[in-house]
Amino acid sequence: MDHLSAIRSFVEIADQGSLTRAADTLDLSRAMISRHLEALERWLGVRLLHRTTRRVSLSDAGQDALPRLRQMLDLAAELQHAAGARGAEPAGKLRVATSLSFAVSCLTQAVVEFVQQHPRIEVELLTVDRAVDLVAERIDLAIRITNRLDDGAVARRLASCRSVLCASPAYLQRQGRPQSPQDLKAHHCITHAFGTRANYRLGRDGRMASVDVKGPLSSNETAVLREAALAGAGIAMLPTYFVGAELRSGLLERLLPDHEPEPLGIHAVYLSRQHLPQPVRLLIEFLVDRYAGDIAPWDQAPEAPRGQRKPRRSAKG
Repeated sequence: MDHLSAIRSFVEIADQGSLTRAADTLDLSRAMISRHLEALERWLGVRLLHRTTRRVSLSDAGQDALPRLRQMLDLAAELQHAAGARGAEPAGKLRVATSLSFAVSCLTQAVVEFVQQHPRIEVELLTVDRAVDLVAERIDLAIRITNRLDDGAVARRLASCRSVLCASPAYLQRQGRPQSPQDLKAHHCITHAFGTRANYRLGRDGRMASVDVKGPLSSNETAVLREAALAGAGIAMLPTYFVGAELRSGLLERLLPDHEPEPLGIHAVYLSRQHLPQPVRLLIEFLVDRYAGDIAPWDQAPEAPRGQRKPRRSAKG
């Protein structure tokens, strides 16, 4: 039996949920797909699928075997590349998940440049407001912004995510400007339902302090918090990558600049360091290079246009 062909058929059946659709995708007959599946089950000594006249579903053994068999296919592809395709362009499909705010502000442009460099790699960029299950949702790479990664998560730090407390001029005109963290308790604070919730952690002189806040609005999506702040609903804690333009234009004003919200890590999270598919590895390295440095690109002061830079003084004065 061609083990790789049998594994490929099983993985496609699992993805498609149908022997017929898997056969169409692989350009094989349904009979051949069935023979591949039966041969693989004999080789492994377990039943991988429950089959009825209407549908197929993974058995417990099939659920356990699926991620390992995917890794075997990835390893085979890497071996083929290393053995005889050194000059070939990297190819493959990637499913990448991140928050809507980070996708809109930073990641989409990065992915566009990445696929321009690697035209045979396809990326499906998914926006979610939660930590995804990489195995169950077939995610190759997740970009997570947190200081609390799951135990056992395989991750590589990309950058730091700084945040600011901010509000619209209209809100500050109505309610006044807080002068200390404790003043926040008397204000309308717009909070993240899954992130900061009703508590802000603020740092000064190397010490962190927690302030309980309240307000009429919370959301699980950072984009909603920004729009609410712009509409004058109250004070929000928002990432600098998402509100830089609004702060520069004055649509939002930064508050309590001496009390910085706790920075979070931006991490690339993936399934395993072993047998990492080449497209995943290339994208991780691309993002590391793009966001490398002590200060993230979106927090760096923009350079003045060449014609507006101050001339250097000559040595003669």
